[in-house]
Amino acid sequence: MSDGPVTRLWSMRISFAFVICAILFFQLLPLNMTPARWAGPDLLLAFACAWSVRRPEYVPAFALALLFLLADLLLQRPPGLWALLALIGCENLKSRARAVRDGTFVGEWLTVCLIIAGISIAYRLALMITLLDPPSFTLSFSQFLMTLVCYPLVAGITHTFMGVRKSAPGDPDTGGGGLR
Repeated sequence: MSDGPVTRLWSMRISFAFVICAILFFQLLPLNMTPARWAGPDLLLAFACAWSVRRPEYVPAFALALLFLLADLLLQRPPGLWALLALIGCENLKSRARAVRDGTFVGEWLTVCLIIAGISIAYRLALMITLLDPPSFTLSFSQFLMTLVCYPLVAGITHTFMGVRKSAPGDPDTGGGGLR
């Protein structure tokens, strides 16, 4: 039995962690010292969603939880709240991966849009319920829209440059057998 699929699995898991850490590094750089009127896309969530839909085995729940918790701590968000919501959203996408795989990219994009919208709304509601001061609505909404708009670009990058493609029905899974 060859360990090729297992090596590929772990190399892609490490690649995912590296991509998330690189995004976090660039988000922490002090490039602009003035307050922003609009927020850029949440690339962490976009990449996590793209990888969760296309190859769920590359993003285990434990790694997602740890990486998003690290992002919460470094970006000074309430620890664990965004991590929990992102984990729930990505696990929901993983459970739908087989159905999304058979559809078109537009169906995938709409599914991801609904998940990201649910995460964003739940985050704001949780902040309001716990009496924490939520970010301004303009910043939150612009980040939400930018994430939705940049998702096709993120999906294209993961497909073209990182080799994270939707699994076909005959592709071998991590155990060496074919997918059903």
